[in-house]
Amino acid sequence: MSIAELQVYSVEEADVSGGVCVVRCIGGVARAGQVYAAGESRLVLRRIERHGRTVGFFDAGHVAKVHLTGAVVALLTRGQVLTSVPPDGHALEELEAWLATGPPLDDDPRPLELHALAVGRARADRLPDGVRLRWGRVAVAATRRKAAWTGEDALVAAAEEAAVRGYLIQQFGPGPGGDPAALCRDLLALIDMTPGAAAREALSWRDLPKARILHLRRIKNLLPWLALARPHLAAEDPLGAAVDAWSAVRPRLP
Repeated sequence: MSIAELQVYSVEEADVSGGVCVVRCIGGVARAGQVYAAGESRLVLRRIERHGRTVGFFDAGHVAKVHLTGAVVALLTRGQVLTSVPPDGHALEELEAWLATGPPLDDDPRPLELHALAVGRARADRLPDGVRLRWGRVAVAATRRKAAWTGEDALVAAAEEAAVRGYLIQQFGPGPGGDPAALCRDLLALIDMTPGAAAREALSWRDLPKARILHLRRIKNLLPWLALARPHLAAEDPLGAAVDAWSAVRPRLP
């Protein structure tokens, strides 16, 4: 999900505590609870109204009446663009410092939003490469925190994290973008069967219990990221043979 951006049409009412504006979403998805930047000031999106009723979100191309907290609402002008910022309005540097402390999950107010924003910033090609890489590292940390917070299945969580790590390697190359061998090792360590065993199960996968079919599919979802890292492995690296074996099995998996 990309960063959310709102363009102001009009300020309907405002006082020292905030106000109500009519806005158009011009990027991403605007959600109640997000924090937006107006210059150096911060605004909290408290409520969204569309067609006379309260909704939880609206996306690009749509107009809504939004209730914002912050005295700067009175100073907003027609055409001004408000951009969502990380949870609680933290700058990238502050967020990096916070994550470096290994904060308890209970201290993370919106792990899903943190994950979505970090991934969106890492993919935002309008940002400098160095900034995108930093956001990518935040996105990896946020992916792990989201998985722990939601209790996701280990293979599902691994596929989400691999998508971020693989994207960074693909965009910025080994080294700056990450370690392809480490990505392969981490994913292979999570797979609880051999390629041969998976191939045998795949022969009659339609007859397997539903839980087993799902497990094979989750393994299959990891394999594209192994294939992406494969060209970057050293010729003598034994990981290459393991990746090739799984790549050969992948088309047979459900």
